Amino acid sequence: MTALCVTNDLQDVLLLPDFSSIAPAQLAAKLDKQLAHNQHEIDNLLNTKSLSYEQLVPTLEQLGDELDRLWGPLSHLHGVSNKDDVRAAFDECLPKLTAYATQMGQNKALYLAFVELLDSQEFGHLSQPQQQFVKLQIKDFQLSGVGLSPQKKIEYGQLKQQMAELSTRFSNNLMDATQAWSKHVTDSDDVLGLPDSALKQAKENAKSKNLEGYLLKLDFSCYHAVMTFAAHTQLRQEIYQAFNTRASDQGPHGGKFDNTQVMEELVGLRHKMACLVGFDHYSDYSVATKMADSGRAVEDFLLDLAKACKPQAQIDMAQLQEFATDQGGPSPLAAWDIAYYSEKLRQKRYDLSQEQLKPYFALPQVQSGLFDVVKRIYGIQVTQVQGVSTWHEDVSFYQVAYLGKAIGYFYFDLFARDQKRGGAWMDECRNRQIKASGQLQLPVAYLVCNFAPQVGDTPVLLTHGEVTTLFHEFGHGLHHMMTNIDVAGVAGINGVAWDAVELPSQFLENWCWQEESLRLFAKHYQTNATLPEEMLQKMLAAKNFQSGMFVMRQLEFALFDLRLHMNYNQDAPQSVQAVLDQVREEVSVIKAPAWNRFQHGFAHIFAGGYASGYYSYLWAEVLAADVFSRFEEEGIFNPSTGAALWKEITGQGGSRDAMDLFVQFMGRKPNVHALMRHKGLANKVTQGANNES
Repeated sequence: MTALCVTNDLQDVLLLPDFSSIAPAQLAAKLDKQLAHNQHEIDNLLNTKSLSYEQLVPTLEQLGDELDRLWGPLSHLHGVSNKDDVRAAFDECLPKLTAYATQMGQNKALYLAFVELLDSQEFGHLSQPQQQFVKLQIKDFQLSGVGLSPQKKIEYGQLKQQMAELSTRFSNNLMDATQAWSKHVTDSDDVLGLPDSALKQAKENAKSKNLEGYLLKLDFSCYHAVMTFAAHTQLRQEIYQAFNTRASDQGPHGGKFDNTQVMEELVGLRHKMACLVGFDHYSDYSVATKMADSGRAVEDFLLDLAKACKPQAQIDMAQLQEFATDQGGPSPLAAWDIAYYSEKLRQKRYDLSQEQLKPYFALPQVQSGLFDVVKRIYGIQVTQVQGVSTWHEDVSFYQVAYLGKAIGYFYFDLFARDQKRGGAWMDECRNRQIKASGQLQLPVAYLVCNFAPQVGDTPVLLTHGEVTTLFHEFGHGLHHMMTNIDVAGVAGINGVAWDAVELPSQFLENWCWQEESLRLFAKHYQTNATLPEEMLQKMLAAKNFQSGMFVMRQLEFALFDLRLHMNYNQDAPQSVQAVLDQVREEVSVIKAPAWNRFQHGFAHIFAGGYASGYYSYLWAEVLAADVFSRFEEEGIFNPSTGAALWKEITGQGGSRDAMDLFVQFMGRKPNVHALMRHKGLANKVTQGANNES
């Protein structure tokens, strides 16, 4: 791939962080200075009566951008390079930033300036994005307690501080617990069944610690390999227990990194905060900025899906148990047997294993194919850029261009390593906005995954699930980088309802399942031969294997999250475990052991911004499947359809309500039919589940 070279001038124009020169210990003092500067500038601004939009918003955008340039790199490093000095600086800075954000959210003079702007004659002459930003700001002020009494404002601020601290503690505990466990294996018979790629990585892990044999760890690629392929039940049980008791009172490190109290306190504080600003519970507070009408409406949506999908999930589970019994497996199946016997059943039913596919999904080829796919959909070009400062040697940097003109940039950090939190995510490095100088600042994204790194000369070979993860995160990145909006607060993912923000990411996953797109990148890493037609058809036939069980698992997570926050009773709070147990009793078809502590590692809702919003994945999946149905009708690489999507959804950011954007593109409101068809469950849809979301 041809690579561009960034000159110092261009790097300065992009205002990219110089990660090689960041000194975490010095950031607290710099942050104090920046926050004082911001406060002074805002105070001066508010001395002017009847502020126009051009007087008010660009100044706030500029101050926000200056703060992001200081805090953003440290916040990012906290996730991808969580060394002692980074963690210490983060912990020192976070309370300062939280206090500042709370103070700004409760600044009544600033709030009234926006209200006055809304009521002014000027408002009608503002652009749609500008009007939407003003409306969203007013709502954010109200949700931040701008109308509270002075004493209650103090209480609100204290709650926000405590919540921020607890979320950070949850994340740190989970990372520390994940990296604290390992299993050293010297006898190859003990790792019987593991694929060569997993064995090579385990050998490399051992070698890095000056050990012979194999070192198994709790990064997801290792965990997944053991759970899916390890022949010894005891090994599967051991790593299942270690993974599913991380940061809890149970398991090999029980009590050492325990998140039990963190979760209980966090849920209680969220409830108090929601009640303080006029809501009955945190779920309605959370949903106030989303597409859904209320927490109860979300519950109805989830229960309708559960009613539609549970019968098929029960059939899936019964068939798996029957197969395992025939194979001499246990009855009933334990939680650590599910993935192992599911893979065996998949191989028997479709004559295809996940490991057979991996040689056709070498990361370089998949990455090139991903860039080709988005070029065909949107007409954009992705080119690697050399010479950019990064936080690790494995990180690369790319430009996204349209008709030869740059529209955005992104960092790719794709491999698991120590001091990097697990999972995959997209985050903002720079937002698109007009600078005070009049210059357009282009968006820059961080795109992060945790694939097993390369060992030896063999390129990284991905599972098909990892391929969809890469496409998913890139979809988020495109939402950020392809924005056509110049108002920072509603550009990219900003201002987008959280239950719609997953639409572009889940939408792009569809190209991992289309024959026309798979032909572009599913090629053998040694021969460059295209995935054989027979294997392709088997893979597509297996697409909805155990789809009922998968959907019910997602519903379990979503209902647990929702009810944890919606049904909280401050006079007699249920334990987090009790709420999860009740949800499992209602919807789960896989029995978890009593010591399972999945919730202690559920970072999405306790440290990741999805509190009372995990349902967004299923909600947005309805939207994404529906949007993709238009491509199915008009051609998956139809450039006019791609251009319409860019113009009407992807490029619009939060400049209009998500439902309005959807209706603009589809010509109607969404329904679940396309999703259920994609899951192979269309004939299971009940009348209730077929209602418009």
